[in-house]
Order: sequence, then structure tokens, then C-alpha cells
Amino acid sequence: MTIANPVYDIVFKYLMEDERIARTILSALLKKEVVAVKMRPHEYASDNEDSLMVFRIDFGATVRDENGRESLILIELQKTWLETETLRFRRYLGVHYSNPENLTRDGNALPMVAVYLLGHKVGDITEPVLYVSNTAHDYNGNLVTNGMPDPFVDSLTHDSIIVQIPRLHGQINNRLDMVLSIFDQSRIDEYDHHKLCVDDAAYQGDAEMDHILRRLTMAVADTKLRQRMNVEDEYYSIIEKRDTEILLRDRELAEKTAQLDEKTAQLDEKMAQLDEKTAQLDEKTAQLDEKTAQLAKKDELLGRMAKMLHEAGKAAGEIASSLGIDIENVRRMINNK
Repeated sequence: MTIANPVYDIVFKYLMEDERIARTILSALLKKEVVAVKMRPHEYASDNEDSLMVFRIDFGATVRDENGRESLILIELQKTWLETETLRFRRYLGVHYSNPENLTRDGNALPMVAVYLLGHKVGDITEPVLYVSNTAHDYNGNLVTNGMPDPFVDSLTHDSIIVQIPRLHGQINNRLDMVLSIFDQSRIDEYDHHKLCVDDAAYQGDAEMDHILRRLTMAVADTKLRQRMNVEDEYYSIIEKRDTEILLRDRELAEKTAQLDEKTAQLDEKMAQLDEKTAQLDEKTAQLDEKTAQLAKKDELLGRMAKMLHEAGKAAGEIASSLGIDIENVRRMINNK
């Protein structure tokens, strides 16, 4: 059986616009019965780069717990094909929290669950679905249950569900696996990635899944939807080309930086060697200066002795023999006034 690939924004939106399907998918994700669901008027149309990078739909959902009590919650569902900045997700949450329509009559924010459908893997986490819950603890780390849940606390925190679509590998062990199997990209059509090939026998007798499959089958035959899928392909190919160019440019820059660092290191090494040789030369120069000073001092002392002996009536040859220097030096010392 061939169905439209719901990782495409336009197909996913078409799917979730069906209230019955939205209840089925959200019930499976929340692990609670969603009695009623309504798409809120905060769905971001694809009119700028941010909204193309992250597709978002807000829902108001009435859920029924295991005790039969019903409550209204907000569900912010964000879907992305590409790895994107966490800031984008946080920015959308900020818009949600600042919206006065999301407050109860007594001024508290409605409880919210953030659902992230990711077209990429998150680090080395191998679990396809992650449930991130916010709980309250005391100073000693003990779970606080008295008085919980509390509207004030719930207004400031929210739970999250993270789905890694590339980690879905066709294994169906529970209701959520069954529902998410329609996103399993290992079932992509070999010749047309707009389509998935599924075995409808695996869903036999499941009325809700049958309804989902029928709608995705209708999407395959919808010319306008297929056209919009092509537009998404073109956009993402441009983004991928841009990212590839940036990656190559960054890699080239990194290589040139590494080469420059290597040359700088070599230059630093040569400079260090030159500094060492300069230091050695300075040391030898200092030693030479010291010897020169010693010789000058010795020469001055010999000159004084030669003059003293000359004044005592000694001849130049006799002085030279006595001091162990040649006669010419004696004559120079004697005549040096």
C-alpha cells in the first residue's frame, strides 16, 4: 500500500487537520485519551526561513486521565527536517508563554506539553521517543507530592516529548509504535521519496489506523499536495546546497587556519632558536667584554709598573725583560702620558 510521506510539512498539516487523526496521534504520544482537540490559530505558515526550518502547530486538547477526570491542556507540536538551533524552539515557546489567550480565567497558564518531531538524530541517544518530565523536589532531592499538581507550578514548567524519526525502524511493540510507524522512513518508496510503502495487513482491524492510511492515500492522489511537496524538496535542496557550501568553506578555512598555525608554530620555533643563539651570542659578548676589561686593567697595571721602573732609572730593555713584555710595548707605556 502506498501512502504520502508525512514528514513533508504540507502532508503533515493535511493529516493533522483531521480532528479524529489528531486525537489518535496525540493520544498515543501523551499516553492519555484525548477526548477533543482543536487546532489553535497559532500555526505558523511557511513564509520565512524560521518557519520553513521548524513547522509548528498549536493544539488545545481535552484529556481524560485514568480516573476519568478531564482537563484542558495545550500541546505545542514542532516538526523539523533539518538539524536546527535550539533557540528557534525556545523562541516559539516564548511566543506561547507570552500569549494572553493561553491563560485560564484565574490568570494561570494552561498546562502545556511540547512535542518535537525531529527529522534528525539527537546525539548518541538511541531511544526513538523520549519523555522529559518536570517534577518538583525539596532541598534533599525528595519528590514533592503534597499539594501537587499545582496551577502556579504547572504554569512555569512543561513536559516534553521528543521523537527521533530516523530512529523508527519498523518494530511495533505498543500503540505509539503503531501510530508512529507511518513516519518510518525505512519504508520510503525506492523511486519516489514523496511516498511510503506500508503493509496494510499490519493495521487490519484497527479503525483509527485505517482512517489515517485512507487520508494519506488520498494525499498521494492530491495534485496540489504533490506540487507543494516538490516545493519543499526544492527549498530543502537549496538549504542543503547552502549548508554544504558553508561546510566546505568552513573546512577550507579550517585547513588554511591549520596550515597558518603550523607555519606560525614553525616560525615561533625558529624565533626561539634565534633567541637562543642571540642569548648565546650575548653571553659570549659579555664574556669577551669581561676579558677585554681584564686585559685593559692588566695593561694599565703594566703601564704603571713600566713608568715606575723607568723613573727608577731602568732601561727599556731591562723593563721589558722584567715585566715579560716586548720592548716596543714598554716604550709605548713609558711615552703614554
